[in-house]
Amino acid sequence: MLNTKLLPDTTENIELAAKLIAEGKLVAFPTETVYGLGADALNAEAVGKVYAAKGRPSDNPMIVHIASREDFVRLTPYITEDMEKMMDAFWPGPLTMIVPRKPMIPDTTTGGLDTVGIRMPDHLVALELIAKSGCPIAAPSANLSGKPSPTVAQHVVDDLDGRVDAIICSNDCQVGIESTVIDMTGERPMILRPGIITKQDVEAVLGKVVLVDPTLNQRPEERGDAEFAPKSPGMKYKHYAPNAPMLVFEGDPDDVRAAIIEEKILREERGEKVVALLFDGTDQRTAAQKFFAQLREADKADADVILAAAMPEEGIGFSVMNRMLKSAGYNIKKV
Repeated sequence: MLNTKLLPDTTENIELAAKLIAEGKLVAFPTETVYGLGADALNAEAVGKVYAAKGRPSDNPMIVHIASREDFVRLTPYITEDMEKMMDAFWPGPLTMIVPRKPMIPDTTTGGLDTVGIRMPDHLVALELIAKSGCPIAAPSANLSGKPSPTVAQHVVDDLDGRVDAIICSNDCQVGIESTVIDMTGERPMILRPGIITKQDVEAVLGKVVLVDPTLNQRPEERGDAEFAPKSPGMKYKHYAPNAPMLVFEGDPDDVRAAIIEEKILREERGEKVVALLFDGTDQRTAAQKFFAQLREADKADADVILAAAMPEEGIGFSVMNRMLKSAGYNIKKV
């Protein structure tokens, strides 16, 4: 068991954390999306420690975080006009591009793929950590594999204290869900993981139709449960799961709210502890920011069940529903 250092986000502590990264150690750090668990992306042994600390399957590729465009040039053999447009519009920010990788990036970081996901986070602490470490940082979310992503420093402490070398404790994450992941290697860009940067946002920048992976938000019965090699983190069916079973209610918003209230009363009469998630479908950004935190609050409250209202699957709502459906293991009730 490691003696995890809990580091307030001072300049001195960021320098200490950067030194740890350069030495092949593990540091959890804040970004605008969720907290990440970082290791030197070019050090296969260090990245292997990330898989071990999280209990993460080794076929699940990691996103490489950079602090400058010069870093991007170092990691991919060529940069297209569309990639330039995406960098101009969305970096630093919650967008990951899947691009061809250079051989310097080890298979451990890419899950054995010949591509790599790269992003430049929009967070001063993260950017300073990357720059001072002198290396790109591979960083999945800083949680135990399969658990809700951490958006508050305490979430990271709850999951990884004793498993990592240091945790930089900073402010709560402002976006709250992971970055949009877009594959830039095909004839047309394709979104593999939705985030707050939407298909419409990307199309407006590129001036062309952007594809969306047809399996996103698709129910398992619609495609079967065959195993597949994910090109992006978060593509497995069961992900982001709270301790309690979760049931998602779909239908007319008024009918959904009434059904959740009725279900809550029935279950509480049986002595169950019920947590209800009723996000305002018109305030999608707040839903994105609060979703994972509310799942963790339900865990702390020892909930027996979580009842959640589905959101409209458009814009950011599509991205929130992607997480909600995976959190519930696609346990859906139509009303």
